[in-house]
Amino acid sequence: MNYIVLDLEWNQAADLKTKQENTLVFEIIEIGAVKLDKDKNRTGTFHEFIKPQVFRKMNEMTGELVHINFEQLKNCRKFPDVADSFLRWCGEDYIFCTWGNLDLLELQRNMDYYNMTSLSQKPIVYYDIQKLFSIAFEDKKSRRTLEYAADYLKISKDNAFHRADADAIYTAKIIKRIKDEKIFHNYSYDTYRLPKSRKDEIHADFDDYAKYISRPFTDKKDAMKDKEVLSTQCFICGKNTRKKIPWFTNNSKHYYTIVSCPDHGLIKGKIRLRKSAVNDSVYVVKTMKQATQEMAADIAGKYQHPH
Repeated sequence: MNYIVLDLEWNQAADLKTKQENTLVFEIIEIGAVKLDKDKNRTGTFHEFIKPQVFRKMNEMTGELVHINFEQLKNCRKFPDVADSFLRWCGEDYIFCTWGNLDLLELQRNMDYYNMTSLSQKPIVYYDIQKLFSIAFEDKKSRRTLEYAADYLKISKDNAFHRADADAIYTAKIIKRIKDEKIFHNYSYDTYRLPKSRKDEIHADFDDYAKYISRPFTDKKDAMKDKEVLSTQCFICGKNTRKKIPWFTNNSKHYYTIVSCPDHGLIKGKIRLRKSAVNDSVYVVKTMKQATQEMAADIAGKYQHPH
């Protein structure tokens, strides 16, 4: 299996009128990628600019950030041709690696805009290297910039950041610095395409927590009466648990619970309600993890003293 380290740069509307007239929010104008083999050694690169078809002016803030002007793009190929070449370059057996969680989302949105064949009909497994950097080198929670990570690891900054080819190379170098293979057990799911039915829902076990990704629901009320959404079985042994604090919310988007397993002690549950990227439906991302007494006390405080 190969690792495809992907980075994109995109433009957006330069004024409110143009934004309101278009269904596409971000138009990809540059694709950069590095291909790594199973040992994470570089075996190839891909880089191409894209001729804009949606936004005919560069957003001022975007232009300052990426240092690309429309003169550079006027003789380039259009997105469907470049994306097709890129996906053929990726090959058959690969996993995407990105810095953060936006690139795969925007790639699929742009592909849909041009009615291209979908990357997948279900959530895509990928590596969020921003998350893996935090797990490998920091506190597992912080989400740093790519330049911060390069500085932290003393990677030579030979090219400007916020260009797709350079950022893909920096990200590939960071991947190479992660020596502990256990870190790569922490894969992510892109949820542009959701599970289509209950049998397709995601149940993933990680080192210290479990994740559940639901099928779409009509609305929040519909989601929060589903048995699987509300289930609090122990993610380690599968036994039924005893509720210490029932599911509750302070903001209608995040729900919490504390339960107790007879064998594995306190477990914290968290439900996040999210809106689908392609329609008005909602879906659930639920995590279950072992809880310390301090974590349980924090949840108890939120339960007893809602905002």
